[in-house]
Amino acid sequence: MLEAAINAFKIPDIRKKIFFTLGILIIFRFLATIPVPGVDRQALDQLMQQNQLLGMLNLFSGSTLKNFSILAMGVYPYITASIIMQLLTPTIPALDELSKEGQSGQQKINQYTHWITVPIALLQGYGQAILMARNGVLQHFSIFNPHYALKSLGILLMMTAGTILLVWLGELITENGIGNGVSIIIFGGIVASLPTAVGNLITGGTLTQNIIGTVAFLVIGLFTIVGMVLLNEGMRRIPVQHAKRVRRGRVYGGGSTFIPLKVNSAGMIPLIFAVSIMVFPGMIANFLQTSNTGWVTSLATNIASFFNPNSGTYQAIYFVMVVLFTYFYTMVLFQQQNIAENLQKQGAFIPGVRPGKNTNGYLTRVLVRITLVGALFLGLVSILPYFATLLTGVTTLLLSATALLIVVGVAIDTMRQLEAQLMMRNYEGFIR
Repeated sequence: MLEAAINAFKIPDIRKKIFFTLGILIIFRFLATIPVPGVDRQALDQLMQQNQLLGMLNLFSGSTLKNFSILAMGVYPYITASIIMQLLTPTIPALDELSKEGQSGQQKINQYTHWITVPIALLQGYGQAILMARNGVLQHFSIFNPHYALKSLGILLMMTAGTILLVWLGELITENGIGNGVSIIIFGGIVASLPTAVGNLITGGTLTQNIIGTVAFLVIGLFTIVGMVLLNEGMRRIPVQHAKRVRRGRVYGGGSTFIPLKVNSAGMIPLIFAVSIMVFPGMIANFLQTSNTGWVTSLATNIASFFNPNSGTYQAIYFVMVVLFTYFYTMVLFQQQNIAENLQKQGAFIPGVRPGKNTNGYLTRVLVRITLVGALFLGLVSILPYFATLLTGVTTLLLSATALLIVVGVAIDTMRQLEAQLMMRNYEGFIR
């Protein structure tokens, strides 16, 4: 691995990509320290310690919520918009046609996603600001009060602009750096706060709790790293035979190769999507809990309790969501690749399977079976911190282990992309 890292820095364009990614992350962490005007830091720290859901949202936002910075929403609105677009694309014929038009169609869909991100960011920013104001964190926030309307509107626009800026920085990483930009942004925020989280785990309780929590964290970390590496390495090789062609007296083709169908084609995207969906109801419930209407407050309290990360119901739904999103995202990627159609155009076929629809059906059936293993394992790993918390009684273990899970998954995905860059230049990659 050390040799591969040295080889990566020897290649000028890869070295440039690595430094570009690091530079964007430095800019992101600098902006994350700039708080929204009028924030009471002491009240914010107290609220973050009391509310487990806000801790999860802070983790997902890239650790920007704990400062209530101008980037407090992170890339969460963009991820929500992406989920909406991916759900709408197969159901709306116009969007489905766009998705089949290659890069130009994908750019148009991305443009629609950006448009949807803006109103979602405005709504979420307003909800977060109201929640902070009602808990004494944010002073004098009220759009409908003439005395504070201009200041409140400025804060809301500032938070929305922060999200759009963060999405833009993530896309710059995707285009000019290494890895998926949105995942790297989340990764950078978690890595920056992970030492503090681990420190709280080690020193946050009694001596017994500290020892148990540390050992459990190390066990989960080892299991997560080994499991994610094995999961990303697992694949089913589908043999492909190329037909022979005779042109001008010469024979072309006739060789054999294979299609690598991975056990986990979706990477860590299902986990991020599942957290995004699970956090949303609890966030709305926290906002409505301070309502003056009795039945609204009661309903919001029940919803907040139901979507508490420490509850078994939340973890059960979370597991199901991770499995479903793994299947959904895998099938979306598979349909975009048009493998059966491309094989037919190249004069290639799978032995024993007719080209065209039969090939597509065969590949789909195989992919559904092998994805089951990947989806169940990813779901199991995602709820493992909850069971560790139940066994050890260390509540801070939940966020620390979840953060580690995301960090490991994103690191492996990024390492694989860097490995692909090395392999293109005949260098040995990180993962042998």
